[in-house]
Amino acid sequence: MASLKDMRNRIASVKATRKITKAMQMVAAAKLRRAQEAAQAARPYAERMATVLGSLASKVADKNGASPLLVGTGKDQVHLLIVMTAERGLCGGFNSNIAKLARADAHRLIANGKTVKIMTVGRKGADNLRRDLGKNIVERKDFQGVRQLNFGHAEGVANRVLEMFEAGEFDVATLYFSEFKSVIAQKPTALQLIPAKVDEAGVETAKGATAIHEYEPGEDEVLGFLLSRNISTQIFRGLLENAASEQGARMSAMDNATRNAGDMINKLTIKYNRQRQANITKELIEIISGAEAL
Repeated sequence: MASLKDMRNRIASVKATRKITKAMQMVAAAKLRRAQEAAQAARPYAERMATVLGSLASKVADKNGASPLLVGTGKDQVHLLIVMTAERGLCGGFNSNIAKLARADAHRLIANGKTVKIMTVGRKGADNLRRDLGKNIVERKDFQGVRQLNFGHAEGVANRVLEMFEAGEFDVATLYFSEFKSVIAQKPTALQLIPAKVDEAGVETAKGATAIHEYEPGEDEVLGFLLSRNISTQIFRGLLENAASEQGARMSAMDNATRNAGDMINKLTIKYNRQRQANITKELIEIISGAEAL
């Protein structure tokens, strides 16, 4: 049985841990609002981009001569999985859930005879996938030490993806990130980037009259530019969604850790008081027994 000193030290250690988890919860709550606003602000632009791409794709006359970013290479043998996670842990199952979805898809593709290549964006993604898919990781992008992610970071990742595609290193590219729903709900999401998944209906389904657009210099030229731009846009949206999801998951995880630390402190305090009372009772019995023996 632990001594009273050991129990006092343990109670003090758990109290210190509770202070840390409470502070981390408050920091995550402060960061969450800005990250959530940024993620929500990026969604309409990304959705509008998909609408414009669908409209342009429906007007391309010669599908055979269309950009490979739209129609693909004609094969789906080599798949590139772009797995975006956080740089740090202590955020519950946020990182592991994204890695779990990517791992399941990778094993399914390998079982079907496909070749899988993995690009990780964020240190935790590589750490989670290294054990069973380490040989498939061909590229790593870490933003450790970056205080605020911006569109330039997304463009860097997108440019590298385009370089690999132009070099013929893969046929299909899929982006993995966590879509922010609420503080307690983040949905791991897979989004195909190449070939682009567009709605070929190309018209807005909102109420009201539908506008007729004319493009200069032409649909084909504009579509080619927007397809590469769309990759940067979707990656940037994924980074913003991940940032909000990470802070929400960390806030929830640290709140649970703080509550658990409080429960542990209460149990240890009760155990300490019982042990202390037992020691006092034992000493009194020894004193009384000694006095009676005299």
